[in-house]
Amino acid sequence: MSQMPQLEVTTLPADAVEVGRIADAWGIKGWFKVIAYSSDADVLFTAKDWFLLPAEKGAKHFSSTVLLPVKQARTHSDSIVATSAAVTDRNGAEMLRGARIFVSRAAFPQAAEGEYYWVDLLGLAVVNREGVALGQVKDLLATGPQTTLVLGYEEEGKERERMIPFVDAYVDKVDLASKTIVADWQLDY
Repeated sequence: MSQMPQLEVTTLPADAVEVGRIADAWGIKGWFKVIAYSSDADVLFTAKDWFLLPAEKGAKHFSSTVLLPVKQARTHSDSIVATSAAVTDRNGAEMLRGARIFVSRAAFPQAAEGEYYWVDLLGLAVVNREGVALGQVKDLLATGPQTTLVLGYEEEGKERERMIPFVDAYVDKVDLASKTIVADWQLDY
């Protein structure tokens, strides 16, 4: 009979960001395969504490937020594998299958100059050069060579969307401190 790994029940940090999920056990020594939600999964390699929430589908072997101390995470072939001192065998790793992985935003590596994590852009107000409100960032789309901001705004009592390419030609300034983006864009574009 398999036993659930001994993981500490905890509270999800206020700045938690969902970064992936545990796909399956990998090998016999408690390693597990991870599916990252971003092609740039550096935070999975650098964060030493992952917060797990139960799988949305399938078997649930725990019911609240648990802390998974990560001993090592690395790339293997085209995927990510990780291990924790709390998970000692394949059976323990299998019990984590489907668990959603969250990491504190404070644990993310520093973004390079002029680069931003998508999570930091969500909710920012976008105005044009004249100070006219264009909307609020509600989503981002990877559209091949560029990212596109999806803004939500209201017009005549109806929710609308506006899209602006997130490139230097249209985005003048991102100010995370004031939670605003200034864009070279007009209401009728």
